[in-house]
Formats: sequence, C-alpha cells, structure tokens
Amino acid sequence: MKRALDVLLSLAALILLSPVLAAAAAAIALESGRPILFRQTRVGLGGREFAMYKFRSMVRNAAAIGPYRTASGDPRITPVGRFLRRTSIDELPQLINVLAGDMSLVGPRPDLPAQRSQYGEEEWAERCKVRPGITGLAQALLRSSGTEADRLALDLRYVREGSVWLDLKIIGWTLLRLTGKDSN
Repeated sequence: MKRALDVLLSLAALILLSPVLAAAAAAIALESGRPILFRQTRVGLGGREFAMYKFRSMVRNAAAIGPYRTASGDPRITPVGRFLRRTSIDELPQLINVLAGDMSLVGPRPDLPAQRSQYGEEEWAERCKVRPGITGLAQALLRSSGTEADRLALDLRYVREGSVWLDLKIIGWTLLRLTGKDSN
C-alpha cells in the first residue's frame, strides 16, 4: 500500500509541479550554469547505497571547499540556492528517487555513508529497515532545528511506529510547515 501511494503521489507531484521544476532548472542554469542537479551517494533500505538527486543550490565543487553539512550563511550557497532551500524546492528531484524505489515520500532522511559512525550497530540496523524519505517525522516536527540526537530519536520512532496513516499526517505537517501555517 505504501509503495503504491509513493508511486501515485510522486507521479502526480511531478506532473503538477513540472512548471516549478522547469523554472528552478532555468534559474540555476542562468545563475551558475551546469550541472543543474546535485547527485550524492546516500544510504537506503537495507544499507544499500544509491544516488540521491537535488537541485544544485551551491557553487560548483562546493564539496571540495567545505564540509558536507552547511551552516547558516554558508558562502557556498548561491542566491537562487537560498530561495530553493528556504522553499524546499531543492528537494523536488527526489521524487525521481521515489519512483525508482530508492526512497519513499515519508521516512527518515537518507544518511551519507560517512554518518554510519554516528550510530550504534543496533540503531543503524533499525534505521535501515525502511526506505528513507523526502520528509520524515524529524523534518515535520523540527525542520532544521533540533540536535542530531533529537533527529535520531524521531527517525527511530518512525521506524517503530510507521504506518500509512502516520505518513499522511507527516505529509500534512510538512506542508503546513512549508507554508508557514504550522503552530510551532
């Protein structure tokens, strides 16, 4: 049921948001050229690595000139990239990852392989029991705030309590957060 919902909603979102996707791609190309998409290796279901896609929001070769985490005011983020990140439009290419089966609409955010060291063996195995998501409990409730421990606790809570009903609630909370209408 969850996979069917992922495919159906991702296809609908890609169709409905195609003008937004095209505008974002054009803005990136006009501002700083190619590539339009940023590709990064992430860890998915069963610990399998896959290529996750996002719109490029930083200068080319940003990984070579800074850490994998960005900080507030990071000079590597382009002006167009700031807008894409603030509105989460940079995440929309991950709908392709959902269609490919590497990700789900809802689940823990996919980690970089280097982040495995932040987990205990049991926590890592538990986290890899579900497909990672474009949004998740941590993103819906915390957005970018909260500590690594807060996010890990919410990710593991999702793995233990996940359901289609919880997914629908998380999608609703995420949309409220993105539109600025959440109560947090």
